[in-house]
Amino acid sequence: MSKKKPKQQSNTIAQNRKVRHDYFIEEKFEAGLALQGWEVKSLRGGSVNLTDTYVFVKDNEAWLIGTNITPLNTVSTHYVTEPTRTRKLLLNARELKRIEDAIKQKGRTCVCTTLYWKGHLVKCEIALAKGKVAYDKRMDSKEKDWGRQKQRLMRHA
Repeated sequence: MSKKKPKQQSNTIAQNRKVRHDYFIEEKFEAGLALQGWEVKSLRGGSVNLTDTYVFVKDNEAWLIGTNITPLNTVSTHYVTEPTRTRKLLLNARELKRIEDAIKQKGRTCVCTTLYWKGHLVKCEIALAKGKVAYDKRMDSKEKDWGRQKQRLMRHA
């Protein structure tokens, strides 16, 4: 009898793909997330939406705003849930200061790119980002198309 290893599952809970289209990513940070029990259960079920999620810094604390964690049916029957509540991010003081200084600059923001498991903990990858203008987005799509076309040409050559 041979023991089979369980299939390795991806640690990623959710990604915000819209961020790469709307922003230039400058620097990334890993932050812990203060969650309630029902939120962790919902994350295990994969019911989270990161679109329009951003980070707000106030009184030397970082807060995640706009994350929608949909409660499971079993939880919502006996517990009052708030799917879009503001959640606290757990960062060290040096990272908080760097993020706060960057956000104060014009055109800069801090957005959530990914939620993932690290062991039994939920981690949030946040990024300092600079907004793109319409012509930047067009250039990105042209570069992506050219990359695809290059791959096709190399395959046929």
